[in-house]
This record gives sequence, structure tokens and C-alpha cells, in this order.
Amino acid sequence: MVNTEVVGTVKSQWGEGAIWWKGFLYYVDIEGHRIHRFSPETGEEASWDVGQRVGTVVPREGGGLVFAGDGGIFFLDEASGDIAAIADPEPNKPDNRFNDGKCSPDGRLFVGTISLVKKTGDAKLYRLDADLALHVAYAPVTNSNGIVWSADGKICFYIDTPRKEVLAFDYGDGLLTNERSVVSTAHYGTSPDGMTIDADGNLWVAFCHGACVCCFDPRSGKELRKIDLPCLETTSCAFGGAGLDDLYVTTGIHKTVEEEFAGRLFRIRGLGVKGVASNTFAG
Repeated sequence: MVNTEVVGTVKSQWGEGAIWWKGFLYYVDIEGHRIHRFSPETGEEASWDVGQRVGTVVPREGGGLVFAGDGGIFFLDEASGDIAAIADPEPNKPDNRFNDGKCSPDGRLFVGTISLVKKTGDAKLYRLDADLALHVAYAPVTNSNGIVWSADGKICFYIDTPRKEVLAFDYGDGLLTNERSVVSTAHYGTSPDGMTIDADGNLWVAFCHGACVCCFDPRSGKELRKIDLPCLETTSCAFGGAGLDDLYVTTGIHKTVEEEFAGRLFRIRGLGVKGVASNTFAG
């Protein structure tokens, strides 16, 4: 039986960027300017105020975290809270900020920007290599969002939200090639947001304004299942837990609709599937 429950005590203004790493669920509160860490085993919660809207966080192979937000890409030392700047590719675009991102199996960070004024094609997906060199990985985009890789690392799946589809690319040596559309979400009037992948190669997509997470088979494009949640702003998802068989979902607070559990972190159990281990930044 599938069971959905609220976990932790944090109420985010706009939760996002869920990722599981070494027994913890990391996620961000974009509008609250915070990175959160939750231990389901102990209930321990920690958070860091990074002083800006923050769109994504990922673990660093050598310890600590990498995050991206209003002012570019940064390192964060979890122990001290110290922040060090890495790169800011769009300093002259005040209406853009970094949004979602994840690391590839070969240790590169792919993280994209969003046009907050919805200027079509004014954003980009970037690639940060282990030597801290920053490159444009894919452009143009408008709202760079969920990104994941197949278990063998050969296919990258990516969402530019306004397109209402999931794109796939062949992946190798940091390059995205052979672009194609593998899933259409046009049958939903809401926005595909964060995304994760399970061990069977199926994609789980959170739908902002849609109060649900849906599972799709990227080989056929078919929708396999839909999990409803009690929050309109369902923003990202990640498999976690000891067996990677719990699905964690972040949410945000709607501008006008009052909801009891908006902004809370959810855990969904009993799905009968498992996720794959997260990748770290090699730099």
C-alpha cells in the first residue's frame, strides 16, 4: 500500500532540489534562501542561510556542498558555513537566476538558469567541470529544470519547463548530443518541474501547480502512474532511505491558496520501486 506522510519540521516558502546523499535528504528553500538537510533515521535537521535565492544543491566528492542561486555557483562548507564563489556566467541578467541542477555520473555539475520574467530562450544550461571551468551545455532555454542520467550514464534526460516535455540526449565526455523528445506532458495543464529516475529507468516528474508526481517510461513515452499530493506546488522528488525505496517530495506555498501542508517535505512509501545513487561533483 502506498503511504504518503509529512516528515521533518521545516516549512519552506518554496522547497526544491531534493537529493539523497549518505543518509541525508538535502533540499533547498529558494525564496527562504536556505539549504536544508534532514536525517530520517534520527529526525535531525540542519540548515544554512546562503543569503540569496538558491535553486540547487549537490554533494561534493571531497566533502561539503555545491550550490547555485542568484549570484552564480558556490562551494559551501557544512561544518563552518563558509561560502566560496566559483562562477557567475550571467551577472548582467538581473531577471535570471540559477534553478535546478544535478551531477552527471562522471562528476560534472549541470545546472541551468531561469528567466524570472519568462523571456523565452533567455536562459541556459551550464556545465561545471572538475577543474571549475564553466561551459554552456545547452541553449536556449527559458526555465531550466529537472535533469537526470540513465544508470549506465549514456543518456541524459532534461526538462525546460515551458516546453512541457522531457528531452533526451546521448551523453559522453560532458557533451549532450542527439536531442530528442521522449515524454510529452502536454496533457497536463501544469508545469513539469523537478525529476528523478528509478532503477528500472523510469522517470518521476513533480508537477508544479499540479499537486502530483507522475512516473513515465521514456522508452515508450507512456505515463505509468500518478501519485497525488495535498499541495498544488509539488516541486521536486528524489529516492532515498536505506534501500532507496522511499520517494521524498518537496513543495512550495501557493500565492493565493491556503493549504495545511504547503511547503512541507513529504515521504512516499510502498511504491515498489527503488532509485539510483546520486552523483557527486568531482571538483
